[in-house]
Amino acid sequence: MSEFLDAPEDDTFASAGLRLTVDLTALTENWSDMAHRSGAARAAAVVKADAYGLGIEDAGEALYTAGARDFFVATVDEGVTLRLYAPDARIFVLSGIWPGTERRFFDNDLVPVISSDEQFAFWMAVLADYGDYPCALHVDTGFNRLGLHIDDAIALADDVSRPASFAPVLVMSHLACGDDPTHVMNRQQLESFRRVTAAYEGIESSLAASAGIFLGEDYHFDLTRPGIALYGGEAVSGLANPMRPVATAEARVIQVRSVEAGESVSYGRALQLRRDSRLAIVSAGYADGYMRSQSSGGVPLRQAVPQGGHGFIAGHKVPVAGRITMDLTIFDVTDLPKNAVRAGDYVELFGKNMALDDVARAAGTIGYEILTSMGLRYERRYVAEE
Repeated sequence: MSEFLDAPEDDTFASAGLRLTVDLTALTENWSDMAHRSGAARAAAVVKADAYGLGIEDAGEALYTAGARDFFVATVDEGVTLRLYAPDARIFVLSGIWPGTERRFFDNDLVPVISSDEQFAFWMAVLADYGDYPCALHVDTGFNRLGLHIDDAIALADDVSRPASFAPVLVMSHLACGDDPTHVMNRQQLESFRRVTAAYEGIESSLAASAGIFLGEDYHFDLTRPGIALYGGEAVSGLANPMRPVATAEARVIQVRSVEAGESVSYGRALQLRRDSRLAIVSAGYADGYMRSQSSGGVPLRQAVPQGGHGFIAGHKVPVAGRITMDLTIFDVTDLPKNAVRAGDYVELFGKNMALDDVARAAGTIGYEILTSMGLRYERRYVAEE
């Protein structure tokens, strides 16, 4: 028993196999940073996907306290939850409104984002029954995901016969290539969106999410929508990330074992050891969002970081050894002093020492997916660190 770290029996976080520390000060400072970069535009806060996996309740309340008064969520359920923590904010629901959800919108003062002909038709029927109520209008300017066709949106603005009760408080669109400042599509979408804003003169407009904010004031309009940047993620490819890290994920070491040269590690014998090694087996795997594609071998589709991922423990980066499995990952700790790692210690999966986006690149993905794919088994702790 002496090789295990002591932890208070009543401290759930200290004894958890998977731990997620969320720095709410860093979160709110990132929002303030993006608000400053937004210039004359107001900065909203995007808290969809449970605040990118970090908890919509605590993150939403912190952002509201910091001054955010416009929020974007993905679903009506998220909007209902957020309303408890952002009492007088405008909360936009990006997936729009559907039959059977009307009362939840009205009872919780949520604003539906209308993005299709079907939703528009249903919204008109709702207004006929319930009277005037605000909405936002999402217009597609080239992304081809959600949004009314641009010509249809402009025609609607010019239609003198449209119902008087239809009065959007926001028109919005989304950039497809905002993370690449040199991409020609950014300017093309900007010009298309300007056609929309001209048709809806006097109504607030929004085009820029995190990456778009960095493109400059031409893209800011009235309201910006920072998302990944709030949580410390990299918004623009190829540039140093100016945001503070917000989340630190850790997994407990279950066992440290010695393995001889020539033996193999994990499924498929993807790694065969060339030296006598010490391996730390930790309590996180792909079921917890620590993606299998970070494995040290046996992942033919990954090209950007062929050696795979790393963790951080005892002041050192340590490589993943072999394939990551459902609930367990193996790290090679051979190069650390013999007693530097013990059962009960914690490996940092990403955070202050392992940048989120470096971990994502090793998995052949982006920081968004790492954050939002984290399983429900993490014990969360919220701190306010200076």
